[in-house]
Amino acid sequence: MMKLLPLWTMEELKKILSIETGANWNCYGVSIDSRSVERGDLFFALSGPNFDGHSYVKTALENGAAGAVVSKPVKGVDNSKLLLVPDVMEALVALGKAGRDRVNVPIIAITGSVGKTGTKEALKAALSRYKKTHASILSYNNDVGVPLSLARMPYDTEYGIFEMGMNHKGELAELVKLVRPDVAIITTVELAHSEFFENIEEIADAKAEIFTAMNGSINEGGIAILNYDNAHYERLSTKAKAAGIKKIISFGADQKADVKMLDHFFHDTCSCIIADIMGKVMTYKVGMLGYHWVMNSLAVIACVDAVGADLGLSGLGLAELKPLVGRGRRERLYFDVISDGSILLIDESYNANPASMDAAIKTLGQCEVGDNGRRIAVLSDMGELGKQADQLHCDLGAPLINANVHKLFLVGSHMKNLVDHIKASNSRMSVHYFNDKEALERALLHDIRDGDVIMVKGSNSGGMSTIVQTLKKLDFNQEKQAAVS
Repeated sequence: MMKLLPLWTMEELKKILSIETGANWNCYGVSIDSRSVERGDLFFALSGPNFDGHSYVKTALENGAAGAVVSKPVKGVDNSKLLLVPDVMEALVALGKAGRDRVNVPIIAITGSVGKTGTKEALKAALSRYKKTHASILSYNNDVGVPLSLARMPYDTEYGIFEMGMNHKGELAELVKLVRPDVAIITTVELAHSEFFENIEEIADAKAEIFTAMNGSINEGGIAILNYDNAHYERLSTKAKAAGIKKIISFGADQKADVKMLDHFFHDTCSCIIADIMGKVMTYKVGMLGYHWVMNSLAVIACVDAVGADLGLSGLGLAELKPLVGRGRRERLYFDVISDGSILLIDESYNANPASMDAAIKTLGQCEVGDNGRRIAVLSDMGELGKQADQLHCDLGAPLINANVHKLFLVGSHMKNLVDHIKASNSRMSVHYFNDKEALERALLHDIRDGDVIMVKGSNSGGMSTIVQTLKKLDFNQEKQAAVS
């Protein structure tokens, strides 16, 4: 039986964290959440304005953590399990830096207004078919998630992929110092997290901060992969060149792009693409439906080619890609209340901004409904849009009408503007607005019928995932499975 090697030995931890300890254990993972800690993890007792991670150290150890990084004593636990440091967050950053420093492999950083997590997951699926690949999980893309993801990177990683997000100027500049990528991907620049920016050009400039600390071991100055179809391509390209990047690869539907879509086709559960990759024609499919996934896949293929990985194997990985929870996952649900009929639920509840709303609505429009079914969009407010919020919600009207959405269920103060806009357009779309999510949920449950396709989407603050969960609980197939198990 092969022996599992530690992620970090105690000798390494003592050196990195600059501590003296008699402890002799090693760790096999890194965690900041006592609820999800796994056996052998090193738990970091991070604290914030409304919580103190030291309160969860005992639980983490009881759940199997090898030890914990703390900044003060913790009562009721074995002191040999504690690594005492002046600042827990600084200790996590130090371990993240060490994780980056100990590997000399292609490192890819991904940012963009939308598509970061999806592109990261798709790239992981593509590269994992070829070599051992480490990637940040979920949306661990901020000042905590990035060092945590770096600290979790095994020393024998062959490709590293890191998602990086921002909603203020200067955030990416700090994160990229930790990641020091060889390849930087910007999926697109749109109005998202715009509350703290004067205009979209400022957002583009903030995204371009990803170029400011490139490693460049693959190509001198590093490699930038940019969306040629985006209105800010030239601005980003200029910023990349100014940062010393000598190789810029463009992707898009425009035939001037380096990696370009030649054709695409949609099926029930996948998107098929024919692409030209720097003169090489490739046909592949992505296990996700939607034009935005076609674009995401072009960025992925461009990166696979740039780091010298196998394009054929990457295509197999993309074909096996499955939607994440809240990001386009589809489920067929069977309800007793509609005489053993079924609906198709599209879960887009994780988050929302104008670009992702537009993509989700277009995907809903591509769905075939049953004989008596309807396309139903269940939407809550998009957050962090600043002064333009009301207008940007009104702007959803045209995509909804073009997608032939039959019925709208809306909640949120900004969505009230969309109600008025659609009614003024004389559209035959049925629109229902609610003051609270609970009232919307009750109305929706009384309205669904066989053949409906229901898409649920909104910003995290809207909590639309609870509506998804309510619908799934009514699926009698799940009840039968639970009874069997």
